[in-house]
Amino acid sequence: EGHEVIAIAPEDNYSQFLEEDLNCKFYPIFLAKKSTNPFKDLYLFWQLLKLYARLKPDIVLQFTIKPNIYGALAASLVGIPTINNVCGLGTMFLRKGIPSRIARWLYRISFKFPYRVLFQNQDDLDLFVQEGLVKAKITELVPGSGVPLSKFKPQKKQQNEAFTFLMIARLIYDKGVVEFAEAIKILREKGYKAKFLLLGQHDQQDKDSIPASMLQTWLDEGLLQYLGTSDQVAKHIAQADCVVLPSYREGTPRSLLEAGSMAKPLIATDVAGCRQTIDHGINGYLCQLKDAEDLAKQMEKMLLLTADQIHTMGQKSREKMEREFDEQIVIKRYLVLLNKFDKRVA
Repeated sequence: EGHEVIAIAPEDNYSQFLEEDLNCKFYPIFLAKKSTNPFKDLYLFWQLLKLYARLKPDIVLQFTIKPNIYGALAASLVGIPTINNVCGLGTMFLRKGIPSRIARWLYRISFKFPYRVLFQNQDDLDLFVQEGLVKAKITELVPGSGVPLSKFKPQKKQQNEAFTFLMIARLIYDKGVVEFAEAIKILREKGYKAKFLLLGQHDQQDKDSIPASMLQTWLDEGLLQYLGTSDQVAKHIAQADCVVLPSYREGTPRSLLEAGSMAKPLIATDVAGCRQTIDHGINGYLCQLKDAEDLAKQMEKMLLLTADQIHTMGQKSREKMEREFDEQIVIKRYLVLLNKFDKRVA
């Protein structure tokens, strides 16, 4: 499209690829995403304000909680329009208390300024509008970040000796990791010999992470296998029979989109973000929130299906992803919005 793209984010192992592979200019910033220290947040606001004033972009696309809030405020001070993407509400927002009230207050102030606020599920959009955090007329619904269908496509795999469940998530309580382990115990007690895999980051510095001792106990008991982290998620999905995510709330979970795109049956919680990826009984099953027994029940249903029924469910997942979650849907919507600010077109 001929646009110049600038990326602003904390520096990590992937930052170099932005410049080398995607030809983006990259500007690193400091962002304490879990901190409630107001001075660290003020510093983030100051960094963004300086960068926006110096770079003078035609429009800024912002993602995740703190860039959405402080970026919208910073951009408004230098007259730059923004498109904010609410990728999910986050732990702090969901838990009642002073931090949650402060987050709502900040959203209410900062979300007066964006040109558009995009939401990844209807529940989050409705919540923000009902609580007066954003005006309905500037909101829009998009299917998450979408999924690249050509990258995550069905693959032939060898028949597993034991039916294999895979959960892909950071090892924090809100992802339902504990419920997953408890559901496995229930299935083991019933005599099922299935295989249970857990893939995702375990950041022990994160106060929301499960304790290392808890994970070690699960491993010692032979409940599950922990795969750590991986840059090749598709390889792990390909070897699974079903992908599970008993999360408490999501924007739109990428792990389910990728697994669905690879024609895997899905099991997830009947909550915002997760429920729109599954048509219950068609391409997977929905379980109740924070309910290990119901999760085990849905996993047992999956175990009792025939190979043909599993295959059909997987095909329905792929069809749903093609129909509703193709990343091209999201990209086209962004391009329509961006072209409104293209000075070459104006």
